[in-house]
Amino acid sequence: MARVFRATVLDVYHITNTQLGYCFSIYGLVALCSYLVGGPLADRFEPRKLMSIALLLTAAGGILYANQPSFSTLIILYGFWGFTTIFLFWAPMIKATRVWGGETSQGKAFGFLDGGRGLVGALFGLLGVYIFSLFVPSGNVELNTFQQRDAFTLVVYISSGLVALVGILVFFFLKSNISEEKIITEKITKKNIIEVLKLPSVWLLMIIILCAYVGYKITDIFSLYASEVMLYSEVDAAKTGTFLLFIRPVVGVIIGFLADKSRPSFYLILGFLLSIVGAVLFASGVLGKGTTPLFFITIIITAIGVYAARVLYFAVMREGKIPLALTGTAVGIISFIGYTPDIFAGPMMGYFLDNYKGFEGHQYVFILLAVFSFVGFLASTLFYFISKRKTSN
Repeated sequence: MARVFRATVLDVYHITNTQLGYCFSIYGLVALCSYLVGGPLADRFEPRKLMSIALLLTAAGGILYANQPSFSTLIILYGFWGFTTIFLFWAPMIKATRVWGGETSQGKAFGFLDGGRGLVGALFGLLGVYIFSLFVPSGNVELNTFQQRDAFTLVVYISSGLVALVGILVFFFLKSNISEEKIITEKITKKNIIEVLKLPSVWLLMIIILCAYVGYKITDIFSLYASEVMLYSEVDAAKTGTFLLFIRPVVGVIIGFLADKSRPSFYLILGFLLSIVGAVLFASGVLGKGTTPLFFITIIITAIGVYAARVLYFAVMREGKIPLALTGTAVGIISFIGYTPDIFAGPMMGYFLDNYKGFEGHQYVFILLAVFSFVGFLASTLFYFISKRKTSN
């Protein structure tokens, strides 16, 4: 919701970019603990059961969100979502995808996963934009406070209902064609954890995911950039955010198929390179009112880079020789560091956007994207050569 309707979220809940960043930080703090504990949990129980419970609880939180809670309640709600979406959901989802991908289709599996997630997000965004358009008075593109609130409330209610429905479908239909003995471990021991920590690929993936996730979090401000720098209307800015979401499924599927024909880590490197190019264009100052074609070209370049990295950073687990039965444990350990941007990225962006108005604040944010993308490029290059050496041996 915040990605497509960031400006609306700030108005409806009467909060600043920094306060929204604090909400994401609380989510990240709870998630940080949940990664470590929830990872081993995914190696002990069927993914479908954990994921179903997580989706139903997340939808329940949406009911509270729809009723415009206070900032203090929003903080608690984001913490609750940190628990439901990570402790019960994250590692089981990654493990289920890896099992589905088998020996030869890890790229396609994770490509369809992220592409599918992107498509669903895009459809939610499109639904939201459509609902908002119904509330726009004839001949006027601006919504008043009450129209904003009513439109956004309806969007959240419908979204929550759909999430609950998916939770029920997951419980009954997410089945594996591999016996439980091969993917579920009776007990996670200290030896299992040490085995995972000894793998160089685990440490490199921590850095790769951290850098890629910063890039993903920064895509949250594209609709705000459209509003504040390109001077788009509220509805047109939301359409920009939705356009971005529709790029994601296309990139996910194409990159997934390409990765299975080569090495996933090669396309991971390419993704970071494109992120650097896009970040430099945004930070250069060449984009502004009247440069719409170049603006959308830059969005496409950046989005391809960010989403390619996001698709592949778990698709390389097999390439990195991480045991299938310990996937959940490895995901928990890697994510503990890799997803720390959930804690610092929101306040970091909020600080620059609130203290440096207009283009200058956005410029600083995209300089950060270029720096993190460069570090991710170095780490993914090292991962590529280490895994290549292991394969040849």
